[in-house]
Amino acid sequence: MIYKRMQDYFSRLIGEEGLAGEGVLVRARPLTAEEAIGTPRDGDYPLLKGKERLMEAQFRTARGQAYADLFGNYEGTLGEIAALELADNFRRAVFISTLNAVMRYCNLIEGTVHCRDREPEECARALEEYLGGEFGGLERAALVGHQPRLLEALAGRYRVRAVDLDPENIGRTRSGVVIEPPEDVGELIEWADLLLVTGTTVVNGTIELFLGLEQPVVFYGVTIAGPAQILNLHRFCARGH
Repeated sequence: MIYKRMQDYFSRLIGEEGLAGEGVLVRARPLTAEEAIGTPRDGDYPLLKGKERLMEAQFRTARGQAYADLFGNYEGTLGEIAALELADNFRRAVFISTLNAVMRYCNLIEGTVHCRDREPEECARALEEYLGGEFGGLERAALVGHQPRLLEALAGRYRVRAVDLDPENIGRTRSGVVIEPPEDVGELIEWADLLLVTGTTVVNGTIELFLGLEQPVVFYGVTIAGPAQILNLHRFCARGH
């Protein structure tokens, strides 16, 4: 199971680095929308709508973040966090944000802090260039998790379908694409030549739906930074800090 793989990796890492026995405290807290994303020009991001928060773990000089729809504060040692029973979205967000912070501190990954202000728009432009270089010959793309600027970038290049968990988005047309319910994800997987999938799937427990597929899958965002490195997944995050 992927969560055991990540926990085993994390336990080995903090052991090898001599961190497990130091009694280091790590605090994860929910960021306000302005702290997380600043003041982008458009107000249609999930963070600004209050549907999700970014949990942030601070370890020494490094920060790691993870999206969550269950959020709150947590304090514990790295050893305790490595041994958490990852039974719900809150505990998975605590673990993954901490994993991201520690891997960032060890210089194993980059882009563990969300982009801000105009950077989401810059990220979308970078996505267009990335897709043109890597997947320019494909025709059908599916977006899993509505991110408005990324949907705009996809819609300018491919035939697109998109799925989202937010009832306020489902059935509405965004960038010329009708947002579909999560029940349609199996059909989208069969239809698509390429899937662009939110890294939040590693927190909400649905990531395994998108592993081992025949078509290319690209996970996006800061949440997936550490897990993508451990699981050898394609990740796109052009403006993460």
